[in-house]
Amino acid sequence: MKKMMIGLALALSITIWGQKTPAKANNLTPYSYQTFNCDNKGYFDSAKYKKEEIDGVNKLLYQFNGVVFDTRPVFKLSQLEEIRQNREAYLQDLEKQYEEKKKELYSLKVIDLPRWKKLMEETIDSFENEYQLNKEEILAYSDPSTLRNSKYYNTCREQIDAISSPDREKMFIAWKNYTELKSKNNADPKSVMARFDAKMNDPQKEDYALIDLIGLGFHNCANSSFRQKREDEVTSYKDFDKIFTKLKRTCDEP
Repeated sequence: MKKMMIGLALALSITIWGQKTPAKANNLTPYSYQTFNCDNKGYFDSAKYKKEEIDGVNKLLYQFNGVVFDTRPVFKLSQLEEIRQNREAYLQDLEKQYEEKKKELYSLKVIDLPRWKKLMEETIDSFENEYQLNKEEILAYSDPSTLRNSKYYNTCREQIDAISSPDREKMFIAWKNYTELKSKNNADPKSVMARFDAKMNDPQKEDYALIDLIGLGFHNCANSSFRQKREDEVTSYKDFDKIFTKLKRTCDEP
């Protein structure tokens, strides 16, 4: 939901013509929806679509797309200690969110077309995977060996083997390799490696390594394995807009 769709809101007020074949005037029903920083108002053909089905697709695109669960990030030693001390509470909170959001997601009605049925399936798949990934990370911060049974082991074998290995030197080598690779995409690679060296010489270097390897290395690997491709995502937004005729979009200035 945090992602901004650059190019979809280039003007303060844009009129978009969706359906090529105009519907009968008496079948046109007004519909309003929000897309990021824009308000959209148009009409849909009630002879072709049901409002609850359009609502369902709308929620798939703008509510259940991207990060769905509220989690506490782990970037510092204090956050790592907190998640370890409150592991069970973290797991219970995640489970509560899962049950509540699952009930809403699975009960959505969508437009009876292959395009939107496929989106429903993909959204459910991402939802279930995001839940599983969050659960695995919470457990791994306390016991890295739990990742040996990860759902994503085959996909992220390199990261998991390093994190869960009883040979800490193997983990430190993987951590250094990961940091060096990350530094190449940074405007100041020397400062990235300087921070790494400082952590490597810290008595809690093992915890620093876990923060990076679990929260970044493993997370990014697993997360990218089930997320919708960006180009497919953009197509979905455009296809949804095409449902409406005389669609007017009014956007706040960036």
